[in-house]
Amino acid sequence: MARSRIIFWAGAVLVTAGVSSLFLVSRPPAPTTLVALGVEGRTNSTPWAAAAGSFVAVAWGASVPGATDVFVAVSRDNGQTFGPPVQVNAAAGEAKLGGEFPPRVALVAREGVADPEIAVLWTARGETTAIKTARSRDGGATFDAPTTLQAAAAPGQRGWPALALDQQGAAHAIWLDHRGMAPAKTADATHAAHKKTDAAYDGVAMAQKSGLYYASAGATVQSERELAKGVCYCCKTTIVVAPDGAIHAAWRHVYAGNLRDMASIVSRDGGRTFSEPVRVSEDRWAISGCPDDGPAMAVDQAGAVHMVWPTMLEGAEPEGALFYSSSADGVTYAERTRVPTLGQSKPQHPQIVVDAKGRMMVAWDEFTDGMRAALAREVTVAQGRPVEFGPVVRITPAGPSTYPVLAATAAGILAVWSTGGDAPSIAARTIPWR
Repeated sequence: MARSRIIFWAGAVLVTAGVSSLFLVSRPPAPTTLVALGVEGRTNSTPWAAAAGSFVAVAWGASVPGATDVFVAVSRDNGQTFGPPVQVNAAAGEAKLGGEFPPRVALVAREGVADPEIAVLWTARGETTAIKTARSRDGGATFDAPTTLQAAAAPGQRGWPALALDQQGAAHAIWLDHRGMAPAKTADATHAAHKKTDAAYDGVAMAQKSGLYYASAGATVQSERELAKGVCYCCKTTIVVAPDGAIHAAWRHVYAGNLRDMASIVSRDGGRTFSEPVRVSEDRWAISGCPDDGPAMAVDQAGAVHMVWPTMLEGAEPEGALFYSSSADGVTYAERTRVPTLGQSKPQHPQIVVDAKGRMMVAWDEFTDGMRAALAREVTVAQGRPVEFGPVVRITPAGPSTYPVLAATAAGILAVWSTGGDAPSIAARTIPWR
């Protein structure tokens, strides 16, 4: 039977680096519990997390050779303990997952019901790939039959989906779609097409064959449709719903000259229409291939959008960096601000979360001490600009860790990550606010 395991860890590790005048040193976080999640006898990786008060849901992929399933485990005590994992997908072994395209989970509170409704989104493999979603209305004990979001006859490959729920419980999903390259037979082939580096390769023309697609699923399913062409096909996407119902989405776009910058759109009518894409920042990172590293987005109670993303800085020795920007309306973004990292190697896979009090934290992974390590730091923002960065906190006590994800609980920020390596596993811990 699938079981979750709990490991107790008696201390937190603080990593400091004076890489910014805004860097502050404070006492390490209080001791917390390290929780291990997984299905016994399987390889467990690609987590995602969502929280509503003290209720937490974590989704991930659990694999045996040649087959992967999506599981969810829930906690009612801010992620200190979890119930047994429950399988979400109905077709055994169908899930196609990765660090940039994990299963997504989202929650919505229900009036008069203690537990929120849970929605899960994932990519399913087949002759062509499919984007599927399923719901739990009983606190994660069972899941409804999955709903497929793309058209039944849609050719080609698709993936890298993101999910958000509005206040009425409708699911809003985006994904990257390669039907414009059909009859390409496999996702690996289409991914390889975006990796070509020969002189004849035209990344802009190639990207025009890939699109950003959207669909919603609530009381009814709103038919899929293409929102933009020219997407960078192998980078994660992000979507959030603001308190006023505005839907914000972002992805890595391919601009003239093979510049791979962040683009954003917003809908203010429940997804019926979207604005024209806007360029969040002109970073001037030209690359003839996909970086496999996309943006992350969060929205605060005032409706302001906060975004982090990775890019490369120009120079004799190009340098990887993370940047932050915000927007009050989803159309005009502030000038980018660099997020101070350890500065030892290319920081990747950023995430961001904002809690109900407006406190903000970012996370990423970076090569340090001979391994990739998941790191996090608080960010204080005023008038749309960071004014203070807290100390860098190493999320894990020891060993490698990659692809951290964050969820704001009543007790602090729950960080969930994969240990990486040949036999990855999943762990979680709460990072208390300073």
